[in-house]
Amino acid sequence: MSVQEHKRHARGNLKVGVISASDSRNPETDDSGKLIRQMFEAAGHQVNYYEILPDEPEKISASIAKNLPNLDAIVINGGTGITARDRCTEVVKSLIDRELEGFGEIFRMLSYQEIGSAAMMSRAIAGVRHGKFVAAIPGSPTACKLAMEKLILPEIGHIVSLLSQ
Repeated sequence: MSVQEHKRHARGNLKVGVISASDSRNPETDDSGKLIRQMFEAAGHQVNYYEILPDEPEKISASIAKNLPNLDAIVINGGTGITARDRCTEVVKSLIDRELEGFGEIFRMLSYQEIGSAAMMSRAIAGVRHGKFVAAIPGSPTACKLAMEKLILPEIGHIVSLLSQ
């Protein structure tokens, strides 16, 4: 079956979650979380879970484990850089059953086209946990828009459809 034929079976109206990993954001200043939620909703999906959490592995891990069973996917923004506090990549790696290596590779390639060599510092990651999609992307609104427009929204319905087979 071709990719186009697979995509015809893509699921819509998904139940998704958004986590903003940040020590400094609040609901009024979480521009990236707001953008991701708006983009999901504009694409016809339901944001059934949203939370701002400090970039603390235990809290992020517990939140994913608790909420993902009731969702089709969770997208975490923030915590994917190289500072000592950036630990979302490790959290996602520890929770997923299978990594989608191409997600990080393609994100960095697309990011390189926009910001140049600084793209190498992104540790964006995506994978599957118990048949559900999980992604961790950088926290800047520009990076979130790029990941949502070019990777997540075009494929999430297709991914969820494949995972439910």
